[in-house]
Amino acid sequence: MHGKIYNKLPKEAQEIRDMVFIKEQGFCDEFDEIDAYAKHFVLFDGEIPIATCRFFNRESCEEYYIGRIAVIKEYRGQGIGAYLLRLAEDEVKRTGGKRTFLHAQQRAKGFYEKQGYISYGEADMEENCPHIWMCKELG
Repeated sequence: MHGKIYNKLPKEAQEIRDMVFIKEQGFCDEFDEIDAYAKHFVLFDGEIPIATCRFFNRESCEEYYIGRIAVIKEYRGQGIGAYLLRLAEDEVKRTGGKRTFLHAQQRAKGFYEKQGYISYGEADMEENCPHIWMCKELG
């Protein structure tokens, strides 16, 4: 398994997100202006793209947002999501980031808590799906 970072949305990440978020979960507004400036991580099993996420900073070079974390169905339950998140966090640290934020689906909150994230604020709705903001200080 190996990963690649892209400076623009690659077709592999687009296909994974389309499969997971649009076809499986029913989201409509999957792609946005953030895709144009975010970095995109894609994990491959050989030549097969199996997982993706994006990360970006807004105002502060120390604060990054990680999002659109998706693993294709056949590879779930194998620790790949946690591995991908660690790779993204390592890249954020390498570029000077000190904390990461994410807007997690409420049903995935426990997964992110196991990765060291702490929820804050009130839950909100994104396309009729409850989400919660979460943060992690990077050591």
